[in-house]
Amino acid sequence: MKKIIAIIPARYSSSRFPGKPLALILGKPMIQWVYERVNQVEEIQGVYVATDDQRIYDEVIKFGGKAIMTGNHNCGGNRLAEAASKIQEEFDIVLNIQGDEPMIKTEMIKDLISAFDDQEVYMATLKKRIYSDEEINNPNIAKLITDKNGYAIYFSRSTIPFNRDGIKDIKYYKHIGVYGYTKEFLQVFASIPQSSLEVSEQLEQLRALENGYKIKVIETMHQSIGVDLPEHIQLVEQELKKEGI
Repeated sequence: MKKIIAIIPARYSSSRFPGKPLALILGKPMIQWVYERVNQVEEIQGVYVATDDQRIYDEVIKFGGKAIMTGNHNCGGNRLAEAASKIQEEFDIVLNIQGDEPMIKTEMIKDLISAFDDQEVYMATLKKRIYSDEEINNPNIAKLITDKNGYAIYFSRSTIPFNRDGIKDIKYYKHIGVYGYTKEFLQVFASIPQSSLEVSEQLEQLRALENGYKIKVIETMHQSIGVDLPEHIQLVEQELKKEGI
């Protein structure tokens, strides 16, 4: 059986919401909500927070979590690779779960893990079908297209595929920004310089595609609520209360 760990990258600096991982949600810091959700997945043997900020590190240790200090990185994948290299225990698969997803569903994480039932898969992520024009045309929401075997063809902030003739029933999918890597491929990925498409779209997964690597994409039926702005905290609190928390 493959041994799986999860690493949650967490930065303090954010142009739109500084200190976001420590923002309180119903009295508990957001990073703790994420950590505890991920820790509920029985297939995961270890959960870690990777950060370059002492305040986040201290908070994780305070609530009983595991934290790893890293250097400054311009993308989560590189921070993940450094953190993974510092973990002493043996593992086969590394999951990258974003630190601003306090409502990530355990089912979504299980969907991601399922990609590695295929021995040929070394990198995987999730997609979810979207229907509203607002989401389809929103450049803050990354879209993706896949081939018939479920491997990514391209990710973009633009609307893809472009429906030139207004054909009905075109399917659109948004990218859910969680990733899984084999231990070996994560280090390969981090060793590759940023690619031109990655820089242009500001989507780090394009580095893999541009260099000829394949990304398996699993469709999930589940939805989370990410926190990008301070006002999103209230939305998350409302949803948590609906869950009876």
